[in-house]
Amino acid sequence: MNGMKPLLLLSNDDGVQAKGLNELIGMLSPMGDILVMAPDGPRSGSACAITSDVPLRYRVLDEKPGLKVCACSGTPADCVKLALEQEAGRKPDIVVGGINHGDTASVSVHYSGTMGLVLEGCMKGIPSVGLSLCDTAADADFSLAAPYVRAVVQRVLDGGLPSGVCLNVNFPKASAGGYRGLKVCRMARGTWSAEWFETLHPRGRKYFWLTGAFQNLEPESADTDSWALANGYVSVVPIGIDMTAYQAMDGLKSLEDL
Repeated sequence: MNGMKPLLLLSNDDGVQAKGLNELIGMLSPMGDILVMAPDGPRSGSACAITSDVPLRYRVLDEKPGLKVCACSGTPADCVKLALEQEAGRKPDIVVGGINHGDTASVSVHYSGTMGLVLEGCMKGIPSVGLSLCDTAADADFSLAAPYVRAVVQRVLDGGLPSGVCLNVNFPKASAGGYRGLKVCRMARGTWSAEWFETLHPRGRKYFWLTGAFQNLEPESADTDSWALANGYVSVVPIGIDMTAYQAMDGLKSLEDL
């Protein structure tokens, strides 16, 4: 790879063959050299999980000037770790996750493998961005997201991000009216309910499929990512890897007297 160009490390949690990742490669290829290290199959919901009990493998699927694509047997976070140690050759200028099939807004950020790899990049001191579309279809339309993707990535390449901060970017599902713009937001307070669908095995045992419905606990708050997406805006939420609840520390100081 040409070391004079920015190096962009890409991964996802939908698998290396997913349309969202391959659309992202096309969007970002003019902006620098692309190294892809993505799971060899779907890893949705893996968050920051890492593989510790079985060995990892990866193989090169495609290599040409400015682009190298690898498939890894591990999680999205594994992919970033492995790419940095085995394939990058130098510190990437940015880590980009996605484009995810399905949103990662509100509390979903804690479950998302897409954001797991982004947090991994952030913990490695690399400016990192997660990109997600509110459409889980395998053939989802990513075309409306393209100019926003390039603008956000270019902004981060040019100006970086504060230490310990990454970006969670979500796009509404494509519609004929297009997007209304972009809003920098906070995470909505929300929760998931009715998360398991129960059914009966032919041999009489119960088993469960993950499902669920998201509940926005503050639907009228116009400064949140969930509100922005529901109203046709692209949402950008800065996420910090420091999870300390500083506002709670003083109230716990009495524990030091025990």
